[in-house]
Amino acid sequence: METQRTQDKPVGPLASFVRFVVCGGGVGVLSSAAVPLLALLMPWAAANAVITVASTILCTELHALFTFGTGGRAGLRRHLQSAGSATAAYVVTCAAMFVLHTVQSSPSLFWEQAVYLGASGLAGIGRFLVLRLFVFAGGRKETPATIRPVPGAPVRHGDLLLAR
Repeated sequence: METQRTQDKPVGPLASFVRFVVCGGGVGVLSSAAVPLLALLMPWAAANAVITVASTILCTELHALFTFGTGGRAGLRRHLQSAGSATAAYVVTCAAMFVLHTVQSSPSLFWEQAVYLGASGLAGIGRFLVLRLFVFAGGRKETPATIRPVPGAPVRHGDLLLAR
């Protein structure tokens, strides 16, 4: 029997952004160490692809459970949407590097790192917004407003909503 955890209150935007950076950054650091180790057993491109897929799945689960406070696991739809946003972020960083190499035929390591990290940061902010506003937006529990009659105001039968 599967139980679903519930949050007392939704995670605010600043707290979820910090959690997004910590979860994504932590998995990113682990991934950067795992790729060269796995590359000992297979070609680097294949190792990078395997680690990228695994880290995206892991991050999506972490974001569902901790970052955005959905109270449950991600599910297939959210995994696919998250993979789409990760792919878009990958395209942004590749495009930034392409533009750099078009503008400067042989950029220094400093410029390559500056452009890559800048593009990665912007792509990460965009990915956070997409995940928070679209992918995980429906998972937050809204607490219904409490309706109380105004003291001294007459209450008519037609004003009441009866549950059946």
